[in-house]
Amino acid sequence: MTAKLVSALISLSVFAFPTPSDIPATGSHEAITNAIVHVAKAATGSSENEPKNKIMKLWVTAYASTPEETDSTPFETAMGTFVHDGIVATNMLPFGTKVSFPKLFGNKIFVVEDRMNVRKKNFIDIWMPKKSEAVKFGISYSDVVVWE
Repeated sequence: MTAKLVSALISLSVFAFPTPSDIPATGSHEAITNAIVHVAKAATGSSENEPKNKIMKLWVTAYASTPEETDSTPFETAMGTFVHDGIVATNMLPFGTKVSFPKLFGNKIFVVEDRMNVRKKNFIDIWMPKKSEAVKFGISYSDVVVWE
């Protein structure tokens, strides 16, 4: 590489990536992530008024289409759709809300199409085709990204 090109790349990297002083040394994962996003937006000229994804800590469970886990219409969601891969049930978010579980499912996007028993607070339930899969999944307390 020529000296000019190397110099240009170094200059670009100084403005495009956060430096250690831009990121808090301690704090929550969310605070550190927000600091990185802030620096990246400042470097690219993005507006601070853009919608942000929200991260919630919830109990994540799974359910299947069985009468003992649903109601008398186990293959129909509360939204009126038929069950399929990628749906979740929760009472905390509106129908159609997109969510992901980075630590559990990587970048896969799920959509809220069903509801849970009203006694379930701070829970989100992932639909699975077989009860054995839901039982095997168990329960996790995990980050849930709510996409806006």
